[in-house]
Amino acid sequence: MEATLRICLDRLANATSTASWGYFPGATPQVEPTCLALLALGADRSRFADLIDRGVASLLSWQTEEGSFPVHGGREEAIWPTALALLVLTSFGSDKEAERRAVRWLLEVRGAGVRDPRQHRQLFDIDPDIVGWPWTEGAFSWTEPTSWACLALRRAGWGSHPRVQEGVRLLLDRAFDDGGVNCGNRCVFGRPTKPVPTMTALMVLACDGLTDHPRVEAARAYLARRAVNEQDLEHLCWTRLALDDWNGVDRTGLSLRDLDERIVQAFESRDADPLLPLSTPRIALTALALGAKEYHPFRIEEEPTASLSNGERRIRRPRPPWGERMKTTFQGLVVRALNQMRDVATPAAVHIAKADGYESDLASVVRDQYETFRSKVPLKNRRVVLKPNLVEYHADKVINTHPHVIAAMIELCRHEGAKEVVVAEGPGHWRNTDYLVTASGLGDVLRHYRVPFVDLNHDQPVALDNLGRLTRLERIYMAATVAHADVLVSLPKLKTHHWAGVTLSLKNLFGTLPGICYGWPKNDLHRQGIDASIVDIALTRPPDLVLVDGIIGMEGDGPLNGTATPVRVLVMGCDAVAVDATCCRIMCLAPERVGHLQLAQRYKLGQVDERCIHQIGEPIAAVARPFDTSPGYEFLRQTVPEPEMASA
Repeated sequence: MEATLRICLDRLANATSTASWGYFPGATPQVEPTCLALLALGADRSRFADLIDRGVASLLSWQTEEGSFPVHGGREEAIWPTALALLVLTSFGSDKEAERRAVRWLLEVRGAGVRDPRQHRQLFDIDPDIVGWPWTEGAFSWTEPTSWACLALRRAGWGSHPRVQEGVRLLLDRAFDDGGVNCGNRCVFGRPTKPVPTMTALMVLACDGLTDHPRVEAARAYLARRAVNEQDLEHLCWTRLALDDWNGVDRTGLSLRDLDERIVQAFESRDADPLLPLSTPRIALTALALGAKEYHPFRIEEEPTASLSNGERRIRRPRPPWGERMKTTFQGLVVRALNQMRDVATPAAVHIAKADGYESDLASVVRDQYETFRSKVPLKNRRVVLKPNLVEYHADKVINTHPHVIAAMIELCRHEGAKEVVVAEGPGHWRNTDYLVTASGLGDVLRHYRVPFVDLNHDQPVALDNLGRLTRLERIYMAATVAHADVLVSLPKLKTHHWAGVTLSLKNLFGTLPGICYGWPKNDLHRQGIDASIVDIALTRPPDLVLVDGIIGMEGDGPLNGTATPVRVLVMGCDAVAVDATCCRIMCLAPERVGHLQLAQRYKLGQVDERCIHQIGEPIAAVARPFDTSPGYEFLRQTVPEPEMASA
């Protein structure tokens, strides 16, 4: 264990020449990985004193005048890293004025209220009147940023402040009676959601020593139960940190030494995989977990009392000048006018192919489909980014794009002579993308074809002018991997959705926007309006090619809790709107009633009208089957097309 700890510390020290760290080697430095690396190096402070001092200086250079530490190079509203920066400043006591400004900022930041609290209580089984901290300024409260804020403020001596006490109440309110917590919703439409290990561990650390509430004890027990069979490095590390001083560990049959040994094994296993390189946070967490017995920067052993000067308030971000606001308004009008002048190809071709199952020769099916689209979307000598739908993983549910469909598209790219193929995704629920890639089986496909994976949630943000302007967003911060792709292929799952009606190739684009800029879930986009956000993203960076996994879809309460429904089709096209409209008709849903497809047609993003879509391959009537919708979307249903429905 000591050897692995030293390896991690040395690797962190050798990974930077600027005393700041990105999420991955060579990536642009960011606040979160820099903070975690510095906290880890604190385990051997005498050896790394100079690097820590320089690292803290780098961190301080990113602090705004108002006191926050936003995502570096990203949205200025993404202020959630401020709590981690405060934790570093408190741990190393370097600049009391900077610490005071960060505290002042955090104490005044509040999650937004909701329009209908009663509906929120019914839908999500939470108390929406309790306010915590958001991922982005002006958005709703979520458990992870609230946990970080409570933990950092308590370490800085502010545990008795009403904001911290309210934050702890929020965490307890969002936790499950039988253990654990997720991003913040205990249920959706009456269906209970599931806890997430990382968020649960952070909640335990934030509440440690403040309360003997049974939900805290249940959260610890959940972590211990899950750890018995856990293999994921991040989950094991956070569990070790959260259970460091819990007397109940041995009673569960799990010892801290067992956890340490499992962490070493998981680290060595992941370190040997060149296609999924270890991120800076994972290396830092490994060091923090293995050194927790002697050094634990998240533990709150003594809570001093701190205060600010009477009447002192944080500096508000100045409102943009009048001239700049008028310029933004004018640009928005120009963009909308240009969208109305857009030419949409008619007819739009969509190819439906039968595929009996995931063990079929899907590569041949996809090659045959692509013949129609080669001239419009050549892959030869192109850098191709494949963007599947990877949301959560549950062994008993069919949620994600199947790995075999992704494999078939990789084979097509190789067959066509693509210069480079990358699989990339930014899940909206779980930050631990490594776990999702491995558990879903996608990791096996990546290793077989030796194709790299990019976690778009932690990719470098690129500010693009919003070419839709249906939302209030002037810019869209997109992952650089997607923004710079020669060809973007959307690989969605055929599913209904409880907020958007359906989730297909257009909704799949939410995963191209980094979570570090929009949060988990990407609630800021929901707050701007889901339909408007979908169309804004698609107008700014539309997919060049779409392949929908409809071999087994999901109906009902999608995208997570619906019912697996075999349709046995793959649907391909280069007009994403036409593909999604066709998929709706396969599900016996009316595409012209789907909000984002209505907007997409109005803004000339693609074709919805069936008369303007050239159907190739199987006719819709031969494969269609009626899907149940999520509650509230029954109006989407339409009659089964003639002459007959395909058998299930």
